[in-house]
Amino acid sequence: MNEQEIIHLALENLQKNAQIQGKWEAFDHREPDGQLILDLDKQHIKYYVEIKNELRNHHLKQIMTFNQDYPPLMVVATRLFPKIKEELRLNNIAYLEANGNIFLKNRETTLWIDTNKPIETDKKTGSRAFTKTGLKVVFQFLIDENWVNKPYRQIAEQTGTGIGNITNIIKGLNQDGFLLPIAKNEYKLNNKKELLNKWIAAYDMRLKPTLKIGTFRFLKEYDFTNWKNLPIQVGKTWWGGEPAGDFITNYLRPAELTLYTTETRNELITNYRLIPDEKGNIKIFNTFWQPEEGYDNVTPLLLVYADLMNTNDRRCIETAQKIYDEFLQNKL
Repeated sequence: MNEQEIIHLALENLQKNAQIQGKWEAFDHREPDGQLILDLDKQHIKYYVEIKNELRNHHLKQIMTFNQDYPPLMVVATRLFPKIKEELRLNNIAYLEANGNIFLKNRETTLWIDTNKPIETDKKTGSRAFTKTGLKVVFQFLIDENWVNKPYRQIAEQTGTGIGNITNIIKGLNQDGFLLPIAKNEYKLNNKKELLNKWIAAYDMRLKPTLKIGTFRFLKEYDFTNWKNLPIQVGKTWWGGEPAGDFITNYLRPAELTLYTTETRNELITNYRLIPDEKGNIKIFNTFWQPEEGYDNVTPLLLVYADLMNTNDRRCIETAQKIYDEFLQNKL
């Protein structure tokens, strides 16, 4: 759906389900997208509106800025994930979903409806670049853009994928506008920041869940406090997420430990004195990239950034931003 379809469907469902009428005015060539006036209990409540088909963690910083520049702000989206809605409520930012679910709070009125089922949207065939297999290849391209022009067989071997998949992935990136031809059969990445953001969202949904080995806790609780002293196997296991963010920035005290590894489940339990526990604070995943020298005991910085951005935790996102500003910005 385009922006106008989203806002009109949201207002239609808000009126149908809650008998609340809204008057929408779109802005031309400016931010935010427009203005909405809601008729509620004989009140006319006015909001500036930012419309998103889908709101992700990496959009939140922009939304916070809009909320400061254009108060009060309302986010209107096709669908919002529960953690995103929670973050918006914590910052007292109003939102409206296409199904009519709404949250707003001011001095006189609090309205919170969260009972309507999500809107079913037509699912188009997605780009092969963002399938489980495609995400591995795109990650390699983001780490080292030179791989875009490597022979397909070499790319396939590096990423553990089939040669036929490489053809479809390159085609998908090209169709999505993420490859820019610079010579015959030679490309460079285009819109790299947008590509990274799309990769982060797709990685969390499609690839990362398939990599999970398990959730654990330490046999002895004090090992969590002393996690930096854990004798992780060099060249086999790497810190990701929060502990990696702490190693890099010294800004974050991890509430959850993340490891990526080539070790087996039994080796992990033995080597690090772990106990399987679905409520534990240690999550371990298989690696999906070819480790190279220079990463020491942490995963590639792009992966650290992605894991932190996907936590939806403010401190983690601040740490991710520090990593982006210092190490990634000039590459994207």
